[in-house]
Amino acid sequence: MSKILVVEDSISQREMISELLKGSGLKVEVAGDGVEALENLKQFQPDLIVLDIVMPRMNGYELCRKIKSDPKTKDVPVVMCSSKGEEFDRYWGMKQGADAYIAKPFQPAELIGTIKQLLRS
Repeated sequence: MSKILVVEDSISQREMISELLKGSGLKVEVAGDGVEALENLKQFQPDLIVLDIVMPRMNGYELCRKIKSDPKTKDVPVVMCSSKGEEFDRYWGMKQGADAYIAKPFQPAELIGTIKQLLRS
């Protein structure tokens, strides 16, 4: 069973994404911001990370750079999932090392399909 770390500061968004992923047969851990996510990564080795951008303490761009620059986590796929839906935001997210970028609001099938595709590759 694949393990997903969902990093999202909005409780309602975090719960909605978690339930969606659990319903697709994935094991889910959650973090409320980038600092908490880095702590979780010490114990929980996820197969993929779903990452919001706008968060307190450490934003998603910064967290993505840290994940991709660490030899232990650099190969873990990162899906940025953010309300920042402009082309520049998508470009900047990919430039930080994200493997995919999904703008909110998203269709559940888009998120699940993207995650499953990245887990296969």
